[in-house]
Amino acid sequence: MPTLTRWFIKSALLYFVAALLVGVLLAGQRVLDFLAPIEGLVPVYFHLFMVGWLTQLIFGVSYWMFPRRSRDEPRGSEGLGWAAFAALNAGLLLRALAEPIYGVRADPMWGWALVLSAGLQWAAGLAYVAGIWGRVKER
Repeated sequence: MPTLTRWFIKSALLYFVAALLVGVLLAGQRVLDFLAPIEGLVPVYFHLFMVGWLTQLIFGVSYWMFPRRSRDEPRGSEGLGWAAFAALNAGLLLRALAEPIYGVRADPMWGWALVLSAGLQWAAGLAYVAGIWGRVKER
C-alpha cells in the first residue's frame, strides 16, 4: 500500500472518530441543554464526515487501486496526490475552526477564513482529478 494511501486512510479514520465525537456532543446538547453555543458545530459535523471521512477514504483507496498509468509512473504524479492531501486537510481543519467561530461572531476575518477553506478544498479536488484522470481508461 503506498504511503500516500496510508496517510489518506489514517486521516480518514481520525476524522471519522472526530465526527462521531462531535455528533455525541450535539446529541448531548439537545438532551441536556448544556453548551448552547455548540450549534455552530452542525456544519463541522457534516464536513468531518463527508470531506474528512468519506472523501479522504475515496481519494486514498482510488490512488491505490485504480489501474496503473504507466510502468514509469504507475500512480501518476505523487506530487499532485500530496498536494491534494495537504490542501484537503488544511481546508477541512480551517473550516472546523472558522465555522463555529463565525457562527458566534460574524467577523469578516472568519468569513474569509471560510472562503479560504472552501478554496483549499476545491484546489484539493482539482489536484486529485488531475492526478487520477489518466488512470481512468478503457482496458
